[in-house]
Amino acid sequence: MQNDELIWQNINLNFCSYKVKAKQQKQTFCKNEYNVTGLCNRQSCPLANSRYATIREEKGVCYLYMKVIERAHAPKQMYEKIKLPRNYEKALALIDEHLIYWPNFTVHKCKQRYTKIIQYLIRMRKLRKKNTKKLVSRDLKMEKRESRREAKALAAAQLDQSIEKELLERLKKGTYGDIYNINQDIFEKVVEQEEEEEEEEESEFVEDFDESDLEDIEDYELEMETETSGKAKQKIKVGN
Repeated sequence: MQNDELIWQNINLNFCSYKVKAKQQKQTFCKNEYNVTGLCNRQSCPLANSRYATIREEKGVCYLYMKVIERAHAPKQMYEKIKLPRNYEKALALIDEHLIYWPNFTVHKCKQRYTKIIQYLIRMRKLRKKNTKKLVSRDLKMEKRESRREAKALAAAQLDQSIEKELLERLKKGTYGDIYNINQDIFEKVVEQEEEEEEEEESEFVEDFDESDLEDIEDYELEMETETSGKAKQKIKVGN
């Protein structure tokens, strides 16, 4: 048979896993989810009271939990769960109806807890409606790790490019001779591509053509035509 006084003496004087002692204050708190006040004392302890009631909130809905001595043999079904309506006055009336013959302390604390829960639920709804800034946590360790990896990868890429350029230059100069069996066609293509890139990158600024430049160009073209015509006549004579 359950004896509440013996249970409380054992919890109060000895160890209890739900007991939390504050260093600054002399008050002792209770972590049990069924505790109606959150304090560790004789009246509020849910383990040392065979007749107990509390209010709990689950996903925005409040429930009245009641424990009686007749269900002490079945811990899984010890608490009776009653859903409370969203209307504040109807919920208080329902608490009075189910706790009509209970101690005044239990009834008052259940109503007080229900009021506090309703107040913070209202504040939560108001905060959801406001366009507040969302705070996002930053993993500084991960960011530092990624930045270090990026720096190492960049240094490795630059090192590979510098080694590749140095090897190409040495191959151009013939430093290694016939040590490496490299396909000559592929090597020439790579060299040509590099030369084309260098030519594309080079750019010069020149002046506009004057009339004297145009005359020089025309004289040059006439000389080229006369030379080509003379060569053609010589070929004809040789053929004859």
